Amino acid sequence: MSEEVKKPEAEAAPSNFIDDFIREDIAPGGRFAGMTVHTRFPPEPNGYLHIGHAKAICIDFGTAERFGGISNLRMDDTNPTKEDTEYVDAIQEDIRWLGFTWDDRFYYASDYFPQMYELAVKLIKDGCAYVCELTPEQMRENRGDLTHPAVSPYRDRPIEESLDLFERMKNGEFEDGKMTLRAKIDLNSGNFNMRDPVIYRINHMAHHRTGNEWCIYPMYDYAHPIEDAIEGITHSLCSLEFEDHRPLYDWVIQHVDLPSKPRQIEFARLGINNTVMSKRKLRALVEGGRVSGWDDPRMPTLCGLRRRGYTPASIRNFCDRIGVAKVNSTVEYSFLEHCLREDLNINARRVMAVLDPIKLIITNYPEGQSESFEVENNPNRPEDGNRTVTFSRELWIEREDFLETPVKGYFRLFPGNEVRLKTAYVVKCTGCKKDENGVVTEVYAEYDPQTRGGNTPDGRKVKSTIHWVDAANALDAEIRLYDSLFTVPDPEAGDFMEVLNPDSLKVLTDCKVEAALADAKAPASYQFMRQGYFCVDNVDSRPDHLVFNRSVSLKDGFKKGK
Repeated sequence: MSEEVKKPEAEAAPSNFIDDFIREDIAPGGRFAGMTVHTRFPPEPNGYLHIGHAKAICIDFGTAERFGGISNLRMDDTNPTKEDTEYVDAIQEDIRWLGFTWDDRFYYASDYFPQMYELAVKLIKDGCAYVCELTPEQMRENRGDLTHPAVSPYRDRPIEESLDLFERMKNGEFEDGKMTLRAKIDLNSGNFNMRDPVIYRINHMAHHRTGNEWCIYPMYDYAHPIEDAIEGITHSLCSLEFEDHRPLYDWVIQHVDLPSKPRQIEFARLGINNTVMSKRKLRALVEGGRVSGWDDPRMPTLCGLRRRGYTPASIRNFCDRIGVAKVNSTVEYSFLEHCLREDLNINARRVMAVLDPIKLIITNYPEGQSESFEVENNPNRPEDGNRTVTFSRELWIEREDFLETPVKGYFRLFPGNEVRLKTAYVVKCTGCKKDENGVVTEVYAEYDPQTRGGNTPDGRKVKSTIHWVDAANALDAEIRLYDSLFTVPDPEAGDFMEVLNPDSLKVLTDCKVEAALADAKAPASYQFMRQGYFCVDNVDSRPDHLVFNRSVSLKDGFKKGK
């Protein structure tokens, strides 16, 4: 059972029970004494990786790194039904983006199909496997319960007969579902995974790599330990749902003729509120047109997070800080945002952008004149230097920064009030212009030439500072504001399609940004002053049509626990 939503301390060190096991194993007299720690990441190429996979990647590759070991990347392509080379390429791109590498240790489970078949034949010869003709429905009916054993009338089938039928299965003589190969273990086991599990099934479907060479395919619980053993894996790190499968993993390792004997260790998988991370459900969102694709910035996929503006450092930091647990729990999505905000606060350049523009005309500034200001790009990184922004008579400001009739506590522009234009001058609002519908179209102000740089030599108080963009060279931009894809914290509690957030994407056009962004290219991220952190969209943005995605707001919604 899962725990309540977990609020990790930002400074907490990650749990390290896997490291403890490995230290014991490689110590003198240990199971792998004197051996190099060797892990693997084995994704099934039937979809795109998501944030939950990022945790597994960080554990698999990161653990090996800490012990000076090595990691393999292996495509677990034993089920041809949904597998595709598109996913193979995307998986590699995502792992490299996170900063991990496997050098030349890239494998496919399908590389081992011939060896797996021969090992299965050996199991039959050793009396450890048999061909069963129960249909899937009959197998479910005969699986027994805690007080009754499973039943198979084919369990005592002669070895020679099973060998003949298994070869004929391989040769394509039988239709799908007609026969299976089952491991002969214990029909009375309290662990139902050990009740003579199926290790091969018939599937007349072309494989993305082997084509029609095979029409029988190994089951994951049989294939996975063999793949690990062939590759010399020392520690097979799996998510918690495979804990009950570990006895079967160990049984296969003990009964096949391979010299390597890997150890399986399980860790709790990552759960995050306000999203779904089932590949089936994510695929349904894509195929149902509810999102623009696997890389939609509202998706928890790594390509979606990358397009949203998440950085490898923020995701790896998130995975490190939530730790490695033995019990499933749910982490707040706001903590993932917190980790991104921390990274961007340090590294993102500051610029000015106006999302809902209205013209500010400084009536006492000379027409046709302009001047320049040097502005620091990032107060946290002096090495990023300065940029030049221009200032002229007409500027763009946010519509919300002017109220003709101010409300209590409003200190921005209204007739008679002064504000500081960021890095430029103090201006006093003198009025506005409206259209025939009463909508304000222009705001008027006068500037104080003695306040260049925002200083007030006479010491007078100016309570508000607003950002602006010079209308003379401002660039048009499309801004996409993203919110949670779902309206409830636990969309998987019911029909997740019924709780989609209709306001999860708002597209703003005719926004105005600084001229310095003319050459902005993905994956560049910026802090739009007072607005949030934004990145250049890596699909739709072009020099003649700039598109920025809001990665995260400035306000941090994550609250540290006591």
